[in-house]
This record gives sequence, C-alpha cells and structure tokens, in this order.
Amino acid sequence: MPKPIIAIVGRPNVGKSMLFNKLIGKRLSIVEDTPGVTRDRIYGESDWNGRAFTLVDTGGIEPRTDNQILEFMREQAQIAIDTATVIVFLTDIRTGLTASDHEVANLLLRSGKPIVLAVNKMDSIGAPDPDFYEFYNLGLGDPVAVSAVHGHGTGDLLDACVEHFPPEGEEESEDDAIKVAVIGKPNAGKSSLVNKILGENRMIVSDVAGTTRDAIDSRFENGKGKFVFIDTAGLRKKSRVEENIEKYSVLRAVMAIERADVCLIMIDATEGVTEQDTKVAGMAHEAGKASIIVVNKWDLVTKDGKTMDRMREEVRQGLAFMTYAPVLFISAKTGQRVDRLFELIDYVSNQASTRITTGMLNEVLADAQARVQPPTDKGRRLKIYYMTQVGIRPPHYVIFCNDSRLFHFSYQRYLENCIRNTFGLEGTPIRISIRQKGEKEGS
Repeated sequence: MPKPIIAIVGRPNVGKSMLFNKLIGKRLSIVEDTPGVTRDRIYGESDWNGRAFTLVDTGGIEPRTDNQILEFMREQAQIAIDTATVIVFLTDIRTGLTASDHEVANLLLRSGKPIVLAVNKMDSIGAPDPDFYEFYNLGLGDPVAVSAVHGHGTGDLLDACVEHFPPEGEEESEDDAIKVAVIGKPNAGKSSLVNKILGENRMIVSDVAGTTRDAIDSRFENGKGKFVFIDTAGLRKKSRVEENIEKYSVLRAVMAIERADVCLIMIDATEGVTEQDTKVAGMAHEAGKASIIVVNKWDLVTKDGKTMDRMREEVRQGLAFMTYAPVLFISAKTGQRVDRLFELIDYVSNQASTRITTGMLNEVLADAQARVQPPTDKGRRLKIYYMTQVGIRPPHYVIFCNDSRLFHFSYQRYLENCIRNTFGLEGTPIRISIRQKGEKEGS
C-alpha cells in the first residue's frame, strides 16, 4: 500500500519550505549521498507515531497572476494537491488573513481532499495572538498554531494529518494487475513504449486519469498477465523556469515510483547513461522497487558483433548501484524485443516478493562466515547470531550481532552477495538492517 502523502500549500512566503525542512530534518530516515537525493528536493519520506508518509513542498499559490513563473508554480501546486492524501494549508499570522488566502481555501475545498489549516510564525509560547482567531473565517475548522522556525506545534499538526490517513493495513481495492512505472529523462521513449504496447498488442485497454494530471494509467492484459502502465511523460524545459521544471519532474517520477510494483528505467541508446538517468534510477533504487533497465532506440545504433556487450558494460558502470537489475535492449518504434518485457516484469515482480525461511537464511549465513571470517576491531570480533526476513518488496532482512559498530559495510555487501548467489533475487534491491542483541526486530 503506498504511503500517505501530505502536501504543504499556501501563498508565497508563508514559510512552506521552512516547515517542510523542520518536519523532514528531524524525522527523515534516508541514507545521504545516494543517487537521486538532491539537496533542494521538494519531497521527503518521514514518519510520525509509527505512520510513514511522503511530505511534499510546493511553490506558492498566487490565485491571480500573469507572471509566468508564479503561474507555473500554481500549476505544479495543483499537481501536488491532486496527489495528496491530506493537505496542509499554511497561512501567516504576520500578514493576517488575506484575500488570496480565501481564494486558495476555495481552491482547496473544491479538491475534496481533507485540509488541515495551519497558522505559521506563531513563535511565542503562551496565549495566542488575537489575530489567530480570524483564520476561523476560512471555514476550515480549528487552525493549528505552528512555528516553522522553532518547531512549536508541529506535533499537533502531524497528529491532525494522521487522523486523515487510511487505516493501517487497509488493502487497496485493486485487482492483481502489476503496476509498472515507465520512468526516465525526457525523450527517452517512455510514451512511445506505452503507445507501442497499447496500440498494437492490446487485448483489454482502458485509459483512466492517474494520480497526477500528466500521468496516464493504461490497463493492458495479455497471456503473460495483467498490467497497469504508468506513463510519466513530463514537461519540457522552458527558459527561466528550468530549476522548477526539474524539481517537479522529480515530483512526478516520485509519485509514479511510489505507486508502482516495477519500474522500467528508460535509457536512450544514442546517448548512453547520463547524470539525469542516474538520478531517476536512484529514486527507484531508494524506494526499493523492482526494476528493469530498458535501453531504447536500439534500432538507431550502428552495430558490430560486440555493440550490445559494450553498451551493457557502459550501463553497468553508469548505474553501478543497480547491478541486480536486468538490462533489455529494445526499439519502441519497431517493436523489437518489446514482447520480452512482460515476462521480465512478471519475473522481477515475483523476485521482489520472495520470502526465505529463517532456517535457509541461517544456513547461508553460517556458510558465508565459514568462508570469510567476520571483521575484528582492536581485538574484538564481530559475532553474528542469526538472520531473519521481516519484509518483502523489497526483501528486507534483519541480522542480529554482538556490536553493530563492528559490522563493516563491506561485510554487509558480502552477505548480500551470498544471499543473491544462493536465492537469485534478480531485479530487486535488498534491504539489510543490523541489530545488536537485545534490540527488537521491528525497531
């Protein structure tokens, strides 16, 4: 089940980004310096009282403007509103209630989404500013007083948001179709691939609006199974708004990846692996999604007997963190090898759902330790007690040891390779958590 999404919206300069950073900065549980994580990202994964969620920052909504950049930001805020589980409408006590606040409130009410009204810059502790009460006039219920600078009221704000989350463990009322996000930089051939699949090979197709305005969910069924393709064709760069375009292209990809079971990472064979490709692939990797690297436009490449081997090696080097992902060379234009995709999608989806018994895991663990001794530090040796699986999509294993500080990253990577060599798990990342004896498995 996808994580709930909280979108922070409001007029420009009310403190949305500062509130976003305050909420993410204290509770973010993501490894830094990994592909796809940018310093100025506008989304983040966090949790509150055990409920994980995605937080989305937006540009300021200026309801009436002829300014190109502000108009663009308003459009992108609408995308965030469309995808949100709950909306935090942030206002500013210092400027008071404005006409623009009323217009934004009306826009949000039309969305039909749950709204939590927050009044920012309430930096003093004690009796609230008398102007605080005028925000009741928006008709959005009780406002929550917050200070993005100091963090006051953020707990109450998140409590109010969590009340609107769906119950934990609630199953989505969807069929057994595999959801496939087609991601990649502009012009890599994402839409061409989806159109090729739907236009020539379809048996059952229905187009419905996706969770964002510019993503279309296309249902497809053939002898290999049922699939829903999420095409993430995005905006092209414009002058003066390139930075915002890039940010919101990331946002659309994140939303599609979050919903997907499998990600198809589209690479342009005529360009090879670019920095933008590594960012997109990195997001799928971080999200723990089963992935296939699809090298498109293979019909445009001049070939000799070793062209495919050279390109595969280039892809492996450029996306070195995704060595587990199979590589498929296709042409969306001619249809070359497109039919092979369905078998691969089904395969990696099943791999990501693999469960391995504790007994089998610990046989692998014992064999691995017999071949390569656990590391030591200053005379103290790492002792590994046992390993167990705690989750799927992606497979998640917890290893209990005497001292997690002795568990060097290289030995963790070695154990991961041992697991893959024994059980396969092609196409899916693996998560390994290290716990000291006495810690709980889910902690």
